[in-house]
Amino acid sequence: MRWPFLADRKGLGEPAWRPRWDGGLRGGTGDVEPPAGYEAQVREAFCRNAIAQRAVRLVAESVGHAPVTTAEGDHPALALATPALLETVATHLLLHGNAWIETGLDHAGRPAALWTLRPERVRAETGADGWPRAWLYRVGQKDIRFPAEGDAQRPGLLHLKTVNPLDDQLGLGCLGAAIGPVMLLNAAAQWNRALIANAARPSGAIVHEGKSGVPLSSEQFERLKAEIELGFQGAANAGRPMLLDGGLRWQPLALTPAEMDFARAREAAAREVALAFGVPPMLLGLPGDSTHANYAEANVALWRLTVLPMLGRILAGLSAHVSLWWPNTRLEVDLDRIPALWGDRERLWRHVADASFLTTDEKREMLGWAPMPRSPDAQ
Repeated sequence: MRWPFLADRKGLGEPAWRPRWDGGLRGGTGDVEPPAGYEAQVREAFCRNAIAQRAVRLVAESVGHAPVTTAEGDHPALALATPALLETVATHLLLHGNAWIETGLDHAGRPAALWTLRPERVRAETGADGWPRAWLYRVGQKDIRFPAEGDAQRPGLLHLKTVNPLDDQLGLGCLGAAIGPVMLLNAAAQWNRALIANAARPSGAIVHEGKSGVPLSSEQFERLKAEIELGFQGAANAGRPMLLDGGLRWQPLALTPAEMDFARAREAAAREVALAFGVPPMLLGLPGDSTHANYAEANVALWRLTVLPMLGRILAGLSAHVSLWWPNTRLEVDLDRIPALWGDRERLWRHVADASFLTTDEKREMLGWAPMPRSPDAQ
């Protein structure tokens, strides 16, 4: 559907190139300031943080290894929806909120393979109405142009996205919501490493014991302050020993890292990261989770609330895309082959089987199965 109020977007000064979404958070100071840019945030979260990486992998690998089927049984489209493809698409949707898929055709003009593109390299070339006419994929200094809408002879890029209330064309990933607690976790880990490397000395105060109670001059105070900020503040200088002169004395304070309760702060940040990616904290080994009675219930919640909705989004997009060559193709997940859902499916089977007012075909339809095959002689 083309929204009429978008028709004059270019006339209002919007450039033909849409700016690349980076999912960044602005503002803040210190070592926990989130980096700007999608690639830098991925390095901080996925490459350096164990909690964020495990949460993303847990969802993406579950999506990738889910049993996919079609109503026709053995179908050529099943060979395209490989575990590697589904896992990569799920990772891009979780982190960036967008996934672009390129289609490779064989000599007969049928899809032979599907490839994912790095989402931060894709930009939209918009028309006069503000909607994408083509997707431009930049590698180095070269731009590769793909039509936004194609056909069976020249397929365009398949664009999958999550909901973004602030953008009409691009989705919104979970990385922007998770990067704050991720940076807190990384900074706390860096602080603890530096503190241990510097003999784990606690914080304290510098007391001036000058003669006759004469205070420091403004110049002396500013010089001392600058030296402390430069040489003793920050995670890299945690616990660094001081050399004091001129009537200065080091007075340890009662506020120690133990009293600051770094462990509890890190647990709270880790739970926020898990929440951002839709993973029950119990599955990541985080303590203090009383929402689920046991691990099995947490695993069911992961599938019901996170994995299956994402699978439905991905398979719906793939089904519409491959229907260019195989009309009315419908890729769907086989719920009966997911071990985490066997308990729910067993209860459903029992209730359906006990419904004596339903016919056999109606019961099979409720379970997502096709009707029983009819023999030619059946009346």
